[in-house]
Amino acid sequence: MSLELSPEIKFWLNFIHPVLMWVLLGVSIYALYLGIKVRQTRSAEGDVKKELIKGRYNVKHYQVGSVLLGLMVIGAIAAMAVTYLNNQKLFFGPHLIAGLAMTGMIAISASLSPFMQKGQDWARYTHIVLNAALLALFSWQAVSGVQIIQNILSKS
Repeated sequence: MSLELSPEIKFWLNFIHPVLMWVLLGVSIYALYLGIKVRQTRSAEGDVKKELIKGRYNVKHYQVGSVLLGLMVIGAIAAMAVTYLNNQKLFFGPHLIAGLAMTGMIAISASLSPFMQKGQDWARYTHIVLNAALLALFSWQAVSGVQIIQNILSKS
């Protein structure tokens, strides 16, 4: 049984993933900002620390990270589904491989939360390194994704 969609729906489905990912790139940068504030709070003292605690950056960082995890996984799966629906195959290339690597990286990064909450520095440093690499890869993905969209638009 095959799912037959109209050409118009197939065309517009191509844009859900890129729009979502550009939004998530922005949200990732915000999560980075929150993570920096969490580290500042942890190392601050006195009145500065009291003021930073009021910002509840740790709670916000955790919440934003949770949303990122969920939406990035859904976005990756949706992108593969749309590509398959439109082409009856996936295109095995750098964009797909990097996207799958990013999905794994964010899952591992999030899985470190219980260890970070218990004060494990190795988990914090691993989290930071994974997310720095993830953000770099995400930035490259944004550029390569625009090239893919340009190819789709030139063929239509």
